[in-house]
Amino acid sequence: MHYTFHWDPAIRAMPQLLWGAATTLEIAALSMIFGIALAIMLALFAQSHNPILRAIHVTWVEIARNTPALFQVYMVYFGLGSLGLQLDSFPSLVAGVTFNNAGYLAEAFRGGLRAIPETQVRAARSLGMTAPQVFVSIVLPQLFRIVFYPITNQMVWAILMTSLGVVVGLTDDLMGVTQQLNVVTFRTFEYFTIAAVLYYLLAKSVTVTARLMAGRLFRY
Repeated sequence: MHYTFHWDPAIRAMPQLLWGAATTLEIAALSMIFGIALAIMLALFAQSHNPILRAIHVTWVEIARNTPALFQVYMVYFGLGSLGLQLDSFPSLVAGVTFNNAGYLAEAFRGGLRAIPETQVRAARSLGMTAPQVFVSIVLPQLFRIVFYPITNQMVWAILMTSLGVVVGLTDDLMGVTQQLNVVTFRTFEYFTIAAVLYYLLAKSVTVTARLMAGRLFRY
């Protein structure tokens, strides 16, 4: 082995790598916001008596959980493009990761909804609250408490999934910046080692923040 390590170029590129890490976090956060909204919708579809809505829930969850995340990103970027709806790399990655997040979280939300006693809903309705008021004031707070840790795990997974953006031409995120720097300098080990550390720190910061939040939110 005659590889000579040169860390100076990688250290000098830290501002670019940190900017890429910020973009990675942005993509993951957007995909989680959209994914949570869609997951709640799918969980409600699962409880519907309408067979079409239940079929949408089952189909979405089955595809999201039983196909590679790379396939889902490809289908958004290349699949929609072949149908005449061409999206840029950034929205394609957000949409692909959102699809995956929604599929996994939908089952967590479905289980969370089942864990909330129906008697609470009936009691709230008997007090004159409308169905939307019951859902927002009674159901959602308990639901988010039940699925808090699955959401945290999915956020970590979303951060790691953003690395798939490099296969659809995204160059602004952490993996894209790292790949560009590697192509120019051929310092593969140095740049990807730093990128791995940054991914680890992003993921660890999510879990630590979630633990601190849980200690404050769920003390009772």
